[in-house]
Amino acid sequence: MVAKIHPTAIISDKAVIADDVEIGAYSIIGDDVEIGSDTWIGPHVVINGPTKIGTGNKIFQFCSIGDETQHTSEQRNVSSLAIGDNNTFRECCTINRGSDQGTNETRIGSNNFIMAYVHVAHDCIVGNNIIFANNASLAGHVIVEDFAILGGFTGIHQFCRVGSHVMTGIATISFKDIPPYLMVSGNTAQPYGLNSRGLKRRGFTEESIKAIKSAYKLLYRSGLTLEKALSEMSPLAEKYPEVEHFSNFVQNTERGIIR
Repeated sequence: MVAKIHPTAIISDKAVIADDVEIGAYSIIGDDVEIGSDTWIGPHVVINGPTKIGTGNKIFQFCSIGDETQHTSEQRNVSSLAIGDNNTFRECCTINRGSDQGTNETRIGSNNFIMAYVHVAHDCIVGNNIIFANNASLAGHVIVEDFAILGGFTGIHQFCRVGSHVMTGIATISFKDIPPYLMVSGNTAQPYGLNSRGLKRRGFTEESIKAIKSAYKLLYRSGLTLEKALSEMSPLAEKYPEVEHFSNFVQNTERGIIR
């Protein structure tokens, strides 16, 4: 199969394009870009490298993928961007490569739905099965775990982590880590219970959800100190892997958690 590349597109001789990739009008594919099969790239898209894009991705018009970091420091080393499979990037997304101040790599997993005007800064690690609504933004060095949903205009401060199965409300701003399973909202972000409906949809058992609720109450409703709440949570963490993940996330925080 021959790639469907519009005659106005500009493709570097140093780019590696799978045979069935479709590239729209006026798009620019730079040096050291690798694009996997069954990928569709709309018009007016710019992709710079080093960037590796997997299979089955859709990138809509006016996206800027794999450009250099928005950082005031001089970039001395070669940085990169790695994108997995079956992701959708809607209009005007900006996804930057890594930086000297981090791992030199930005990574985005698979099966993510990235809506319009989303920004993912340098050195971010984005997992799988994630939804970013319009205008959600990640500063540098942010980690977002699997199945998180960021509402429109959500902003996550640099070096923060967003736990798995988290859901944020519109215009949420977080300067601290958000533990797994929470629903959060506000500027600054505050917890508003568990994303119980999302957990049920993703196959969590009633027993495991009940255990997560107990862990949540210990951390957020009991009035205990963080250390005491984690200690009280220990028997649940030993029995339920979901609570163990919750507990480990909190224990390993460096910026602190929303509370």
